[in-house]
Amino acid sequence: MHDHRRRVPGTDRVLEEPQVALAAVRLGQERVKQAIRSAQQQARDGGIEPEQVVETVLAGLPESAACLRHVLNATGVLLHTNLGRAPLSEAAVRALVGAAGTTDVELDLSTGQRGPRGAAAMAALLDAVPSAEAAHVVNNGAAALALAATALAQGREIVVARGEMVEIGDGFRLPDLLASTGARLREVGTTNRVHLEDYRAALGPDTGFVLKVHPSNFVISGFTSSVPVAELSGLDAPLVVDIGSGLLGPHPVLTEEPDATTPLGQGADLVTASGDKLLGGPQAGLLLGRKDTVHRLRRHPLARALRVDKLTLAALEATVGGPITPTERSLRQTPAELLNRAERITEVLAGAGLAATSRPTSAAVGGGGAPGVELPSAAVVLPQRFAGRLRAGNPPVLARVERGHCVLDLYALAPEDEDDLIRAILAVED
Repeated sequence: MHDHRRRVPGTDRVLEEPQVALAAVRLGQERVKQAIRSAQQQARDGGIEPEQVVETVLAGLPESAACLRHVLNATGVLLHTNLGRAPLSEAAVRALVGAAGTTDVELDLSTGQRGPRGAAAMAALLDAVPSAEAAHVVNNGAAALALAATALAQGREIVVARGEMVEIGDGFRLPDLLASTGARLREVGTTNRVHLEDYRAALGPDTGFVLKVHPSNFVISGFTSSVPVAELSGLDAPLVVDIGSGLLGPHPVLTEEPDATTPLGQGADLVTASGDKLLGGPQAGLLLGRKDTVHRLRRHPLARALRVDKLTLAALEATVGGPITPTERSLRQTPAELLNRAERITEVLAGAGLAATSRPTSAAVGGGGAPGVELPSAAVVLPQRFAGRLRAGNPPVLARVERGHCVLDLYALAPEDEDDLIRAILAVED
């Protein structure tokens, strides 16, 4: 009898197929060879016909060398931590790609000598926050606060309101981070109320600095009180303000969200923030403030371990000094615009024979920003069975499930992604 295993094509022959050869260039030859060996074994075992080896290889290969996949965010959470928070602007993406080669990240081209690292990104930050005398960037918001605590308060005390000692996502606790730097926490006030005199009474020779923390993703309401930055800056101690969200200046929509410009103008010595939240940039930790304070942080040995690479610096500069970010574009949408988008999608789906409805809904900032603030939005509503199918589709679509329905909130979905969303819906229904 004829042995079908003799018909299994050899590795070199499969690699010569044009589409397989292109995949090897895109993904690397070793990854493609692994896929070929797997398909060959399936053919030998009788799982597929030998003539299907090439087809099986191509079907099993990813689209890119990276495992991360583009996901359509239809959750209504603008800065979804599980989806990488802020999507970068086209300008930032171009800057990131352009910086992938050799760059002048730490070179003064006028002299040919070593220059300040990321000078252009720092200059862009200072242009955006005139009340800051100096700027420094590390790899995330927690790192920014850790560097400040280490450089300014290692072996000393950080005075902070008890109600601002928060725990955020994935069990991350701010007190644990600060204690890990070798600083001691001096908590003042009660969970819901703190007064200026509480801070003043805690100050002493061991005080490293006073810390004021944005409460991130929770709100205490009712019988509460806190001390504003303008009053804390009058104390006889350095003041560090962690705003979290990354807004560089006051925002017309998120009027209660803290920004970097305001506390610096009120006398804060240092502000720390995240770059990948409301700023709409890459993951980074921003440190803005007095020149002597920032210089002290920059020269600390820990700063070397926390520094960002050229890609982050390029994307950050393009974000701060470039065009409107996708995050800001979403925040500027009107409820009417969003509802019109939802109605257009439902009309297209109806034309394809799929029943869907559109309705107003509420979105959220996410990422610890603007806790409790509801953002007017609109959504396309489908039966609940679509949620899991869309998540497993190509591209994956992440929706939310409410009262037995799959709700596709458009607040965080870019208008240019609407056609991909429609195709994804129709593909899973088929």
